[in-house]
Amino acid sequence: MESLMTNFSWVARMATDDYVGFTFFVGCMAMMAAAAFFFLSMNQFDKKWRVSILVSGLITFIAAVHYWYMRDYWAANMESPTFFRYVDWVLTVPLMCVEFFLILRVAGAKKSLMWNLILLSVIMLVTGYFGEAVQRDQAWLWGLISGLAYFAIVYIIWFGEAKKLAQTAGGAVLKAHKTLCWFVLVGWAIYPIGYMAGTPGWYEGWFTGLNMDVIYNIGDAVNKIGFGLVIYNLAVQASND
Repeated sequence: MESLMTNFSWVARMATDDYVGFTFFVGCMAMMAAAAFFFLSMNQFDKKWRVSILVSGLITFIAAVHYWYMRDYWAANMESPTFFRYVDWVLTVPLMCVEFFLILRVAGAKKSLMWNLILLSVIMLVTGYFGEAVQRDQAWLWGLISGLAYFAIVYIIWFGEAKKLAQTAGGAVLKAHKTLCWFVLVGWAIYPIGYMAGTPGWYEGWFTGLNMDVIYNIGDAVNKIGFGLVIYNLAVQASND
């Protein structure tokens, strides 16, 4: 009850120009609604697609819970909840990588593909956290390592094993795979921009004036909900075939 009253108090006094607080609030509500939608729609699909829809629901549910805490942290301290954000990412981003494996199982995808993508995503996130929160004076180096892991993921899904499996599957799976690839290439590119906007390095001045939290919040909502909607659309098309 005390926590609920604290939330109501914050909403009542939130400044009209607090764009960070606004995006935390909207992001929390949007991902909570998306999670409910995915969970409630699971049973309308064949069993082979239910796990994919379940994972989409888990991604948005985990994000919604973390955004609930992050918006409170922002309201209390008016500073970026970096630790909570990376806890969110280290759970949800590997699950987004799992989605590639799940939709490509129809073409014979092996678990090694899934584990390779998960490992690369964890490296990308852990090194990003070190650069942003632990060794900020070496942010450029940790960012470089994180970027290399990211581009390894991009290579696998655009040109490597995942791409070949998607071509083998063809049809709706290939179309969904291409869309997810664009989310990773363009949507995930939002995060390096946020990283460089909030850390010191040779890139200082490139993104002056950009608010890191607003960038991250918009990126999370677009990518996580968008990923789930692509999977949902694939399940609908595959069920109607």
